Parts: sequence; C-alpha cells; structure tokens
Amino acid sequence: MKNNSHGLFLGILLWVVAAILSGPTLAAGGAHIVDDSEVETPGTCHLELWVSRFVPGDGYANVGPACTSLKIPWLQFGVNYQHYWDETTAAPLIGPALKINFQPASAGVGVALGMTAGVNVQTGELGLASLLALVTVPITDKVRINLNAGWSYLNAEHPTAFFWGGQVEVNVGWDVTLMMEAFGRQPGIIGNQMGLRYTPAAHPQFDFDLLVGTTYDELSTKFFTVGVTVRF
Repeated sequence: MKNNSHGLFLGILLWVVAAILSGPTLAAGGAHIVDDSEVETPGTCHLELWVSRFVPGDGYANVGPACTSLKIPWLQFGVNYQHYWDETTAAPLIGPALKINFQPASAGVGVALGMTAGVNVQTGELGLASLLALVTVPITDKVRINLNAGWSYLNAEHPTAFFWGGQVEVNVGWDVTLMMEAFGRQPGIIGNQMGLRYTPAAHPQFDFDLLVGTTYDELSTKFFTVGVTVRF
C-alpha cells in the first residue's frame, strides 16, 4: 500500500465508535465502519478486540473498553488503543470515544452524537478526531438502517474532510446478523464492507465478527477482519 492509502484507511477505521448492544439483531459498532445510535446497556461495560489484515499484508488492531453507567444512561464513554503497521512504519494511537444518545431507536428513530480522538503515542501529535451524527432507523424487528455523517480530522494530505456512511443490518436467524455497509471520506476515498456477526443465544455476552471489505482508491485495497466483543 502507498503512504496516502495507509493514512486514509487508518483514519476511516479510527472513526468507528464503540457501541456493542445486547441483542443479536443489533450489529453495528465493533470492527464495522458505520456505527449505530445506541449506547451500551446502562450498567454494562464491554471490551472490543479485533484485527484487520490488508492485502498484500499490512495490519491493524484495536483494543477498546467502554461503559455506560446507570446514573447517566444516555452516555457511553470508552478508550480505544489502535495500532496500524506495515513493512516500514507503525502508528500506535490512543484516545477517548464518546457517544451521546438523544433518542433511542425504540422511539422510532435513534439519534446520537459520536466523538473520537486519537493521539500518536510515539510523537504526541493528534492523529485523528471526529464529530459524527449517528442515526438508526428500525424497519422491522429484523432489519434496520444506520446512517453516519459529519466532520473528520486526519493528520494526512487532506486533514479536514466530510465523512459519510450507510449500513443495512438483517437478522438472518440462527443467532446470526448480516451487515452490508458503504462509507467515504471526501475527497479521495470510498469503500464497502460486509460480514456476519454471531451472538450465541446461550452466551449473549459475546459477539464474534467475520468481515471482508474494499476501499476504492488508487489500489482498491481489500481487507479482512476478525473480532470478538465481551460484555461484563
């Protein structure tokens, strides 16, 4: 991958705000690029772990704990550590991830505001930041749509840009949710991703993700992701 592709795709992945929910039909968050409007179940925390592998061989890993308290049930607060590497460089970043829910999806349309930031632990420079509107539209009890749009900052060629994303989730049965999403950062990049999330009914505190995606830039880079989320 070329250097501009490294920075651009790194920024898109870092815009993911942690939001793992309690039901198998709710798949956004985690390693998905597009997020939903919902916060974690009040009184519950989760830990997200996922690794992406790019073709021909770069890597990206994430460790992200987050919690929602009973006293502030509309606020989810987390901290993400993300590490991107290739043959010659590495970019370890750490920073907060906040989500403020103004209206739950159970009211008809979910509305929230997501905020993230990340500082390069090697240089001390701000590597990324974002402020995104998050909307969730339940279509049926098995299908919903998630929409994201807003401002993003990335320490790269185009530091300030507009980010957009859309996602469809479908509960296909057998404790499995199918996700299909498209996203972009203007100017310069668009992409898509699809995959499955398995949330076993006997152990709903776990999510297991398997995803494949492509970014359509100069290289049309493909990437594969595996992830697990644990709630406690």
